[in-house]
Amino acid sequence: MFGLSELALILLVVVVVLGIKKLPELTRSAGKAARILKSETKALKEQGSAGAPPSGPVVEGTVLRRDDRPPRT
Repeated sequence: MFGLSELALILLVVVVVLGIKKLPELTRSAGKAARILKSETKALKEQGSAGAPPSGPVVEGTVLRRDDRPPRT
């Protein structure tokens, strides 16, 4: 039987042989995705270090304890 490394090597060869025309496009797309991820991560770190409050829904109301329940009607 084949081990994990042999199967990975066979899969890599098949992908390269069958997808040789698509390989440059795939690597270009992967590079763009990595650059976008890096820039978004940097922007989030800068936003967090600026002391900006986290964005999200704001819930307003009164906090009640068990003793403060209104009477049932």
